Amino acid sequence: MNSPRTFQTLIITLIVVGMLLLALGGYLEPLSRVVLNPIVGIQTWIATRYQAINDYLNTPPDIARLTQRNLELEAEVSKLQAQIIELQQQTADLQVLAALLGFVREHPEHQYRTAAVIGRDTNPFLRYVIINRGSDDGLRRGMPVVAEQGLVGRVAAVTAGAARVQLITDPESAVNVLIQPSGAEAVINGSITGDLNLEWIPQAAEVQTGDLVLTSGWGGNYPANILVGQISSTSQRPFELFQTAQLQPVVNFADLKIVLVIVNFRAIDISPLIPTPASP
Repeated sequence: MNSPRTFQTLIITLIVVGMLLLALGGYLEPLSRVVLNPIVGIQTWIATRYQAINDYLNTPPDIARLTQRNLELEAEVSKLQAQIIELQQQTADLQVLAALLGFVREHPEHQYRTAAVIGRDTNPFLRYVIINRGSDDGLRRGMPVVAEQGLVGRVAAVTAGAARVQLITDPESAVNVLIQPSGAEAVINGSITGDLNLEWIPQAAEVQTGDLVLTSGWGGNYPANILVGQISSTSQRPFELFQTAQLQPVVNFADLKIVLVIVNFRAIDISPLIPTPASP
């Protein structure tokens, strides 16, 4: 009864030993690939699907966190950009103030009050700006106003905390000037277009493009020797008593931000001393 079982056990043992010997010898590798490759493929497919399901279940919270983080970073970037713009503005203001300080050093005979431009006249035919200094700061009507480059205009009206400045480009503005190097006298008139015209230039004066124009002090409206601009073109006709010219101002009136008011200068009203034509 036991002989068949013993024989079977012997056979199985021999088979197992033979398989081991074949495996150790590498003879079963092709067979193992045939058997194991489908199993590995099935395991890979199952692992891929499991990872996809896991990603699907866990991604929404990740997206929410990333979205929130992205919003925080965008807010931080906006804040930094605002700080950069503010620093750039402060740098520009410091540069203007440094230039104004240079102007003050070149004209130490005057006393100044710094003012910021806070508004402009909405009338397209007028040339005025509003500054944030007024009678409480010692400003009075007629005081000259300058920028770091040169002449801006003069105070036309004053309240306690603000003032209205008439620019030299205004149609009602007139400035007595000297043309250098010739020393010829002339008058600068504004216009509705904002252009500056040099008039009443003596016919015999040697005037050419590029000549500098400075205030003369005549008329009592402005102190002398403040730079106004350069002549950009001239017009001379032999049969006329005077020649004319166009002036390029040194001040960029469209970009005025900070100005100086000369507070120790008082304009002199000489209009009552000027004779008027007799009525017919």
